[in-house]
Amino acid sequence: MTEPKYDYCFACGQNNPIGLKLTFEYSENQAVSYYRVPEHFQGYEGITHGGIIATLLDEAMAKIILYKGVEAVTGEIVLKYRKPVPTEKEVKITGEIIQEKSRTVKTLGKIEFDGHICVEAQATFVKMRK
Repeated sequence: MTEPKYDYCFACGQNNPIGLKLTFEYSENQAVSYYRVPEHFQGYEGITHGGIIATLLDEAMAKIILYKGVEAVTGEIVLKYRKPVPTEKEVKITGEIIQEKSRTVKTLGKIEFDGHICVEAQATFVKMRK
């Protein structure tokens, strides 16, 4: 399977001048990205803004779905912020599929730093009709 490219996506588009430019590696059921959040995406000093965190997780969970050849959009996402996500430090972002039905895909995501889970997410994606 191959990853579809979206050149101007805010999260992964490599041609988006103000985007995050995330890249991912894939295994059977998981998308993984290692990323240093630039300081201009902070909320409080040295801490990644919560909206950017939500974007990172939404993208990781969407990427594994796209990698599997399914087109779907986020229907619901729930985040649990456990620890601050630092800026200017490499974090690990993962997304994985936990359940697929005829119209929906359920996913889990997490952001880890220094061996600790900072944020966990659960999302339901709705498959697009062809």
